[in-house]
Amino acid sequence: MNPIEQILNEFPVLIVDGAMATELENYGCNLNDSLWSAKILMENPELIKKVHVDYFQAGADCAITASYQATIEGYQERGLTESQAIALITKSVELATQARDEFWGAAADRSDRPKPLVAASVGPYGAFLSDGSEYRGGYAIGEEQLAAFHRERIRVLVEAGADILACETLPCLAEAKAIVSVLEEFPQVSAWFTFSAKDEFHISDGERIADCAKWLEQQPQVAAIGINCTAPQFIESLIQEVKSASSKPVIVYPNSGATYDPISKTWSEEPSAGAFSANSKAWHKAGADIIGGCCSTTPDDIAAIASWARQGKASEV
Repeated sequence: MNPIEQILNEFPVLIVDGAMATELENYGCNLNDSLWSAKILMENPELIKKVHVDYFQAGADCAITASYQATIEGYQERGLTESQAIALITKSVELATQARDEFWGAAADRSDRPKPLVAASVGPYGAFLSDGSEYRGGYAIGEEQLAAFHRERIRVLVEAGADILACETLPCLAEAKAIVSVLEEFPQVSAWFTFSAKDEFHISDGERIADCAKWLEQQPQVAAIGINCTAPQFIESLIQEVKSASSKPVIVYPNSGATYDPISKTWSEEPSAGAFSANSKAWHKAGADIIGGCCSTTPDDIAAIASWARQGKASEV
């Protein structure tokens, strides 16, 4: 049994954390860099651990590691050796695990929540390119080359001891298929797969998310299917599309609803945590079992989810 299934057997909702980069920026980090939050693994790793703790304290049942943009190739382009790059990717899992274990060891009351998971982020090829193609797809390489790109980082993350892999912000089914082919080399591991989407029915490259879910439904190592890094107004429809094609748990962690300006590299005014809480309730009602936040969400948003998700029995949520 995969760890998501174990938790959902006992609890009505599994709460994922929110944005890592947003909180790092709130702590004063400059992430205007091709390595994005992976840069902080080099510069100030303890701050990453602090952000993980912030989210656990807010109510998160799962921390996503700061490895989204941490790739061996990306670090080598910055002048690091392969072994240094591997050490930093490993560190992303260690930081989240340490934060989880310290938080859980100090928790006064564990009765209303599971021991949190550590999900190792497997960001898309487009994140390495740092050209926005994780929101377009249309990569210039094929599935075999995508598998080769992902293989070593997945090996490092698995060996670092992550509970599950978060294969996230995927713009195309071809990349999901490539990652599944790599996962078969690590049969002990399960993973969730979340796509970036451009509207109520289609992922970023134009494929129907229902078709993606139908294919992933047949893959035994896939623990959950869903959407991340997508505008909140598309989420309810996308949940229904996934559920129409798959019986696996549905996971969603959208953006806050703020809009990003790629020219100024700034976000518009953020919606309130109350708005995110109301949206997240609607997503659960539509069929999402695992809910969190992506870009521009904060611990306040995660606390807002926890405030309703931990009330009463599953039938009442």
